Amino acid sequence: MAKPLQLAIPLCLLQAREPDIQIECEAGRIESWDHYQNDFQCAGVAAQRITIEPNGLHLPSYTHSPQLMYIVEGWGVMMTALPGCPQTFELSQGSEQVQEEGQGFDDLERHQKVRFIGEGDIIAIPPGIVHWAHNNGNSSLVAVSLLDICNDLNQLDRNPRRFYLAGNPEDEFNRQEGEDISQEDEFDQQEGEGISYEQRRRSGQGSNYNNNIFAGFDTSLLADALNVNIETAMKVQGQIDQQRSQIVRVEGKFGFLHPPIRSSHWQRTQQEQQDEHQGLQGRHDNGLGESMCNIALKQYLGDPRRADVYTPQAGRINTFNSNDMPILKQMSLSAETGFLYNNAIYSPHWNLLAHEIFYVIRGSARVQVVNDNGETIFDDEVRQGQLFIVPQNHAVLQKAIDNQGFQYIAFKTQDNAIINTMAGRTSVLRALPDDVLANAYQISQEEARMLKYNRQETLVLSSSSSS
Repeated sequence: MAKPLQLAIPLCLLQAREPDIQIECEAGRIESWDHYQNDFQCAGVAAQRITIEPNGLHLPSYTHSPQLMYIVEGWGVMMTALPGCPQTFELSQGSEQVQEEGQGFDDLERHQKVRFIGEGDIIAIPPGIVHWAHNNGNSSLVAVSLLDICNDLNQLDRNPRRFYLAGNPEDEFNRQEGEDISQEDEFDQQEGEGISYEQRRRSGQGSNYNNNIFAGFDTSLLADALNVNIETAMKVQGQIDQQRSQIVRVEGKFGFLHPPIRSSHWQRTQQEQQDEHQGLQGRHDNGLGESMCNIALKQYLGDPRRADVYTPQAGRINTFNSNDMPILKQMSLSAETGFLYNNAIYSPHWNLLAHEIFYVIRGSARVQVVNDNGETIFDDEVRQGQLFIVPQNHAVLQKAIDNQGFQYIAFKTQDNAIINTMAGRTSVLRALPDDVLANAYQISQEEARMLKYNRQETLVLSSSSSS
């Protein structure tokens, strides 16, 4: 989906950034990058890093824009509650648990599918879809999310919002009163669309929003709609415990229905994909409803065996697009994850139709970005936990400079983003005739052929002796 031109915002202020806003919760924290920064405004995106401690529950919520979530580390479970779909996970009347507890049919546990998630998983979350996550492991569950707030599916403005169904959440995307803003940040943002940074940040659009969406209804009307008593309705609205944050610690036993657990995350993922495929084959398509209820929303990108690009001396790249998951075509998003060995180079390239948002998972790299005037607008070392943006059609070159290598996840604002490389076997230089190169660069025919054919790899390049 096309992105509107941002004529008032120059594409020249790129930085490797760490989160600007941090919210400490009862059982974790939520960190957000300041979406008012110039490069985020250019790309029309927002980003978050969510950390859930063991036995923590990230309360049910939804966003108004398409979202891709990548699990950086840890293990847990997650549900995306699809509207109008049946609760396909349920206890049968003849099960041992039902007989022991003496439950009737109306008392049986039923819910939609709960998915196991772990390091290397990527989850697509369409706008308006409620989702929650629970850390049932022994270490922190860390996820990084991209929200495409400039996407055509977002019918609101370009301020990121998260709507919670429970708790009394703090504003995740705007600095609160009393937080410091550096002079450099304020100067960078003041002229966008003729409104000052402070005015836009404190305009009231989503700022200081500290209630869940049930809280705005009249308590009596809500109790009547839910067919519950007033006290229960007040609890739903968050009136009883007004300090309840977005990530809470589960009290007592936390259970849900699920098939037998496999011994490894890879085996669980394979079984889930097989079950979904068999479920689709076993149903007769009855239009959009059934398609939506059976749609795939998760894929495992952490398996080196499914690498799309691999160079033994340099590293690998895994891609994720609408060919892998059809819902991405509607969401107009895609991603890739890669691991470069120390000194390996990602071929210099540009994205034809997408902005690219990189998050560094491990290691570090030197990154350079060049604009249409041939100016280096970004030249810096990026390291673990940082995020940087490469605008559409801007050339980028990355070289791993860490003994751990360079591991990243890159989100792209197009469902099947295509790149044009500047070095390697599939580069644009290979496509040009020798005479064009010789005359363009004032080099000999022999030098032109060396320029075209000296690199035999495609994307992931080993370091040459001349570099």
